[in-house]
Amino acid sequence: EVQLVESGGGLVQAGGSLRLSCAASGFSFDDYAIGWFRQDPGKEQEKVSCISISDGHTYDADSVKGRFTISSDNAKNTVYLQMNNLKPEDTAVYYCALRQTPYYYCSEYGPHEYDYWGQGTQVTVSS
Repeated sequence: EVQLVESGGGLVQAGGSLRLSCAASGFSFDDYAIGWFRQDPGKEQEKVSCISISDGHTYDADSVKGRFTISSDNAKNTVYLQMNNLKPEDTAVYYCALRQTPYYYCSEYGPHEYDYWGQGTQVTVSS
C-alpha cells in the first residue's frame, strides 16, 4: 500500500521558519508528483506547492511564492516544504498528496486528481 506521512508542523511566531517532510513508501514506480495542500477551518482548500519527480518541475502558489520552497530527496522518496517568513495566514493543516504517473506538469492537477493522501500536519503561526 502507498503511504504518505507528513511531519515537521508546529507552533511558530510570525517571521519564523518550519520545514515539512512528506515521506512516501509502499511503491516502486519512479514517475509521480507530490503536492502540498493546506486547509484552515472556514477557508477553501489551497494548493500550496508541488513537484514533479520525473522532470523536477515545481509550482508555488502566489500566496507563498518567494517564501516557500519545495524539494525532493528521490533516493529517500521524501519531499520537503521549506517555509520561511511565515505569516499568521499560513496557519492550516498541511497535507501532502501523490499523483501517480502524471502526464502534465503537477501544477495542472487539482486535489481530486491526486491518488494518495497523508494524514496532515498542523502549522500554527502566531502574531
